[in-house]
Amino acid sequence: MSQASGAAGSSLNAAVKALTPEGIEFILSPAGFPVRTLAYAIDKLIQWFLLLLISFLFMYLFNNFIGVWVILILNFLIEWFYHVICELCFRGQSPGKRLAGIRVVKSDGSPVDPSSSLLRNLLRFADTFFFLFHVSFLSIAASAAFKRIGDWAGDTIVVYSSIAKNTTHSSLSRSLEKYPPENPSRPLSSEEKQAIINFARRYPLLGEARANEIAAVYAPLIKNHDSELSDAAFLLGVARKLSGETL
Repeated sequence: MSQASGAAGSSLNAAVKALTPEGIEFILSPAGFPVRTLAYAIDKLIQWFLLLLISFLFMYLFNNFIGVWVILILNFLIEWFYHVICELCFRGQSPGKRLAGIRVVKSDGSPVDPSSSLLRNLLRFADTFFFLFHVSFLSIAASAAFKRIGDWAGDTIVVYSSIAKNTTHSSLSRSLEKYPPENPSRPLSSEEKQAIINFARRYPLLGEARANEIAAVYAPLIKNHDSELSDAAFLLGVARKLSGETL
């Protein structure tokens, strides 16, 4: 089970320590209320545009008649599924979050999954009660990780993606330089690719013995029979091949 403990301090954006399932601790940089408000405003403008576009389409198809209840249903569907689809298809980023340089991840730093995304966005209406946003503001202000109610329920956190991407990409590239690219014995799912990349990111903190112990659980399933590499070295070689398409 993932854990997160805050180091809030007095700054507007505090660092949060995250603990991975392997017991590795690293730092996340939660996004505060101002930048999340900016991302929300951008996304809301896009949603209003989609609502108007679909409403005009309905009016055209149904002879200029569209009831208020249809507008409300469309608004709910766009409000909810817009964020869910974006978070699952674009690695935790809606267009607004992408422009603001933030993304949604699980509290342990892993990619957001369907159940977490559905739950956090279903509770978005509780956070924006009567569009006053006071519930969301109080929840974010009271949390060291700046979590709204939906984040607590979905075990998610909104973090700065630019900092994470710049630091992890360069450090990952350096750590994989000595491993030749390796091809797995079968096609990998997106979840498997992400798991291998995450393993490569954590490898410098694991140590060779612990890394091989973890890799032995999965590597034999995708390892070529003629490979003489250790399980950890093979996964790192696969990670080097994958890193260009997943980072």
